Amino acid sequence: MNTDTLCTLDKTTDTSVLRQTFACFPSGVAAVCAIAPDAPVGLLVSSFTSVSLDPPLASICIMKESRRWQRLREATRLGVSFLGDGQADVCGRFRGEPEDGFDGLDIGVTPNGAVLLENATAWLDCSIHEEVEAGDHTIVLLRIQALQASPARAPLVFHNSKFHQLKH
Repeated sequence: MNTDTLCTLDKTTDTSVLRQTFACFPSGVAAVCAIAPDAPVGLLVSSFTSVSLDPPLASICIMKESRRWQRLREATRLGVSFLGDGQADVCGRFRGEPEDGFDGLDIGVTPNGAVLLENATAWLDCSIHEEVEAGDHTIVLLRIQALQASPARAPLVFHNSKFHQLKH
């Protein structure tokens, strides 16, 4: 590694360089969904992180101008579904109007309004614990209220701005 070729970040640096570098780190894909206030709404995150076992906390990062997040944050509970192998088609569903993404999807709704997607590798029923402003994003700490896992199911992975399935 020649450290002389590192790109120094300053106010004039094109943000696409930073975005391309971040894309080199593979991550899982999670759908965050709820009934908010009267129709299901969801968004995808690749910035899910476990935070604490006691209390049970996780975090997601959301763009501040996200209209979907503005609707979701009003919900009592949020469902987080870790997408699995074969669910790449679900990802495109959450790009149009918020209500359109759920047409034809098999979902479960908890009594508190968290929406969970079938065939995921794991599910979390969460409440918002805290929101922290961080640049052009908001870090959302989620308090996990209930969960279930299917570890035998392979995950969907996001790398180099594309969705991938792991080979077994």
